[in-house]
Amino acid sequence: MNSLAKKLRKERFAKGAVNFESTEVKFKLDKQGKPLAVVPKVRKDAHKLIEEFMLLANKSVATYIFKMGKDKDQKTFVYRTHDNPDPEKVQDFAQFAKQFGHKINLEGASLSRSLNLLMEEIEGKPEQNVLQQLAVRSMAKAKYTTETNGHFGLAFAHYTHFTSPIRRYPDLMVHRLLQHYLDEGKPPNKKDTEDKCAHSSEREKRAADAERASIKYKQVEFMSMAEDKVYEGIITGVTDFGMFVEIIDTKCEGMVRMMDMKDDFYEFDERNFRIIGRRRKKIYRLGDKVEVRVKKADVDRRLIDLVLE
Repeated sequence: MNSLAKKLRKERFAKGAVNFESTEVKFKLDKQGKPLAVVPKVRKDAHKLIEEFMLLANKSVATYIFKMGKDKDQKTFVYRTHDNPDPEKVQDFAQFAKQFGHKINLEGASLSRSLNLLMEEIEGKPEQNVLQQLAVRSMAKAKYTTETNGHFGLAFAHYTHFTSPIRRYPDLMVHRLLQHYLDEGKPPNKKDTEDKCAHSSEREKRAADAERASIKYKQVEFMSMAEDKVYEGIITGVTDFGMFVEIIDTKCEGMVRMMDMKDDFYEFDERNFRIIGRRRKKIYRLGDKVEVRVKKADVDRRLIDLVLE
């Protein structure tokens, strides 16, 4: 199964699938739920094997239903689609990646290949996490719909969510529709199904937002107990009031405010993603490594204030 999974994966990427593997974190907690450590999750071959066969199951069901209605009336069904990315957003991301020394080819079919090369290049590098997250954000959002628009990220013509009916309502809809058509039932009302798809997409977004907020909450809680330690970080954003720094060990992001940078008066150079000291001309730019200390961690607002060491 593992050798087959690797072949399926290779075939997917050859057809233009994009390899987005963002770094996720988990927490070691004490009995009271206090975080003792932030640990990056490791994706092993076992995870990839399961993922590949889940993708195959999902694609197979979607393709089967699509072909079932191809010569007659198209069957009303719940598809998982992913539009081509907005050229402007991809252009912005390419500009951002360039500040870290990476080049992206934005020409049509080359985009997927170029993004995959980028993901390989940044693996294990300090900027990996921030570039992976921004790459995902620059893409269109996947959604549930009755339309058969294909899936850009997976390079599949037809795709659905079939494999988790115990936890996802769209998968339950897919199971019911599949059985309904196997029993030679008539297609249900398309508008009613589309409304359920739109509702499911909206709930999915809210669940993802809640998950992100919960991770950020635990990260800030962990950092609030480590205020005396010096951390190595990477500058992930610059603004007219300071710079965002991601701590490499814990993947926690905080803000170094310009008003806390006492060695000079710093000015924001928006065009070049950097800030420059007026007198000493010291430059902090996107991708630079810095040493920081936690000044304040506000758990309620999920914010970390950092100062340069």
